[in-house]
Amino acid sequence: MCGSQSTSRDAGLADGAGSPAHALDTLRQYSCNARRCFILGIMRSVCLLLLAVSLRAAVGQAPDTAPSAEADKFLRAGITAQQRGDLTAAIEAYRKALAIRPELAEARANLGAALSAAGQFDEAIAEDTRALAVAPDKTAVRMNLALAYYKKDDLGHAVPEFEAVHAARPQDLSVAVLLGYAYIKLGRAPEAVNILMPLESGHETNMDLEYVLGYALVQSGKEAEGLPRLEKAARATRSVDAYLIAGTARLHRREFAEALADAEAAIAVDATFPGLYTLAGQAQNAMGDTQGALLSLQAALRSDPRDFTANLYMGTIRLRQGDFEGARPLLELARQLQPTDPQARLEMAKLNGMTGRYTEAASELEDLEKSNPKWIDPHIELAAIYYKLHRPEDGQRERAIVKQIDDRQQKEGPQN
Repeated sequence: MCGSQSTSRDAGLADGAGSPAHALDTLRQYSCNARRCFILGIMRSVCLLLLAVSLRAAVGQAPDTAPSAEADKFLRAGITAQQRGDLTAAIEAYRKALAIRPELAEARANLGAALSAAGQFDEAIAEDTRALAVAPDKTAVRMNLALAYYKKDDLGHAVPEFEAVHAARPQDLSVAVLLGYAYIKLGRAPEAVNILMPLESGHETNMDLEYVLGYALVQSGKEAEGLPRLEKAARATRSVDAYLIAGTARLHRREFAEALADAEAAIAVDATFPGLYTLAGQAQNAMGDTQGALLSLQAALRSDPRDFTANLYMGTIRLRQGDFEGARPLLELARQLQPTDPQARLEMAKLNGMTGRYTEAASELEDLEKSNPKWIDPHIELAAIYYKLHRPEDGQRERAIVKQIDDRQQKEGPQN
């Protein structure tokens, strides 16, 4: 959090510099659903490919007997229904085919794909697992199984299946991108970089690849390499979530003008997307545009009154303006939404100190000091509070600590 990641007094929200930790919180808070949507295009194309593989395998394979001909009829009916999007009819037809010929791998594989598309992931996984034992093309079935696990959000089982498919098809970009994206979701971004970077040469126009590789690089701490790729994907595909991830990383790097540009580009695409106005408000606040920040944060709160970051920033700006009555409900809600957040606790302590609630302020600040003794802001605030509580010796001690931290920071230079 902010208090634990920065010891510099100019990292506080009230000083207009923005908070790197809260920039990252914005990313975690808003972009998960959107990134899932971005990746669905890849998943759909892979599923269609696998269906086509199954269709080709099915043609002409059934022995020329009456039961087999009946099973083949149901298989073809299922494929036709699945291609036109009638999953209920497809599932029914595949099950009829399997009732006649349980060993019909194509029907079982396609049944698994149809069940997965219908959101029946456990049943899909069961069918794909059975199909894997008898399928002539195990790689295609394994990909169906990986996708079913992935869509179920069971990445622990999805990744080994993706890895097996990637080993069999190392040049298949769609498989590599899906595996890389799964790695990112598991916090294994460097591994995503390792598998995607060698595939980029000659495929720089593949925006799925650029998006996931750029995101993996950002998550791996290689923001200078990842951001151009993310922003290229955002411009090419008008991807709001790519803009949001890039803008949040820019904010983290204190590149406030660039962060604002990403936020504004995304707003031009979809102003209703969660987090965009919050990002814009953070960047504007950091650039000293208080009025612009207020307008952006108000827009964010109209969309989501329980937006933690928007409440925190709006409350902090109101506090800075001396509007204590306006600041209190915003900061109280932020504190309620994330009770342990150091920056929310600090701003609430500041407000209490400014409104005569000295004991409450001191208690909060003392807890913050204990959790992060090197964070200078609580010491600064606590020194003033101690004097108001007629505890001059404690106030002097805090002032001495502030000087020690400040001297050390001057020697060490700016902290990221």
